[in-house]
Amino acid sequence: MQTNLSEQAKSLPRAEEAERILRSCVHCGFCTATCPTYQLLGDELDSPRGRIYLIKQVLEGQPVTAKTQAHLDRCLTCRNCETTCPSGVQYHNLLDIGRAVVEQQVPRPLGQRLLREGLRAVVPRPALFRALTSTAKAFRPLLPQTLQAKLPRHPHPAKPRPQLLHARRVLMLEGCVQPALSPNTNAAAARVLDRLGISVTAAREAGCCGAVDYHLNAQEKGLERARRNIDAWWPAIEAGAEAIVQTASGCGAFVRDYGHLLEDDPAYAEKAARVSTLARDLVEVLRDEPLERLGIHGDRRLAFHCPCTLQHAQKLGGAVEGVLERLGFSLTAVPDSHLCCGSAGTYSLTQPELSFQLRDNKLNALESGNPEVIVTANIGCQTHLDGAGRTPVRHWIELVEEALV
Repeated sequence: MQTNLSEQAKSLPRAEEAERILRSCVHCGFCTATCPTYQLLGDELDSPRGRIYLIKQVLEGQPVTAKTQAHLDRCLTCRNCETTCPSGVQYHNLLDIGRAVVEQQVPRPLGQRLLREGLRAVVPRPALFRALTSTAKAFRPLLPQTLQAKLPRHPHPAKPRPQLLHARRVLMLEGCVQPALSPNTNAAAARVLDRLGISVTAAREAGCCGAVDYHLNAQEKGLERARRNIDAWWPAIEAGAEAIVQTASGCGAFVRDYGHLLEDDPAYAEKAARVSTLARDLVEVLRDEPLERLGIHGDRRLAFHCPCTLQHAQKLGGAVEGVLERLGFSLTAVPDSHLCCGSAGTYSLTQPELSFQLRDNKLNALESGNPEVIVTANIGCQTHLDGAGRTPVRHWIELVEEALV
């Protein structure tokens, strides 16, 4: 794709990256076949190719409007298009660059600003989020349906975590909302890892991975959170921690990007690159271990929802399914398993109509094999799908932990 960036765009910190990504697109349109919003809306501008054209126009100095912003907002950042693209277009990086420029030029309506600032004020703060969640449960019938659907139906309390007995150590990102919405997930992961001779070391100073701020166009704040996490993890990394484990694939996808996002930061570039190489989704740790040592044989019929951040961002499609099958669980077939469920971080609150359409389509596919339970690998997907009140949805590691003898 030919480009002619404006002088203003050329001064952007990521101008060369944006131009390189734009030039790599060959207009083939393969991305439209797998784009969830294009499938729902049928508008070229709500496809990756259309959004690339819009960002190209913005960076070439053409007028930016609220319509441009709306089309970019409607992207789920599921990165399905990147899996499909034969040219390797790094669409999500271009989208981040384009959204930031548009955000500076197009003022948002008051309602949108309040919603986005509210999400950024609450979601990355686990203690505040937990307190508000507890209060919301008491007033559930009075809440809007979109918020009621976010509250856990039957949360499983966290089991005790094992003592640190093993020489092998890993760090674990605790997450922002997961401790309140699915409190047993990280505890279950620690208990399973303990059975395999791996202890989980806490890093209390670490907090939100930064994705919430970053993807709501407060990008510098998101990078500040990344730097804080690097500082919190660094002593344990120097002490020999094998990995930084994430049980939420959305967080994992962002932590893997630390090296890229901070590559021009002289104080953090080297450390960020090291953190990115140590970032592991939980399944990456387990699949390389002798799982027969767990001494379990799963006897439940499951449907696995593979989050976009696991299969498209981290390229780990099929990994959890492989572990579950090795452990004896029965997995049902899931049609169109590559498509997004509509959760996409805060998307289900900023774009509820599209999000719920995608959720219902995904649940129809997941339930087509009559599973007893639906399992997934990301708290956002888990909460979003379970909020429909249909087949129970849980994190896959909890089912594994429950099967331990």
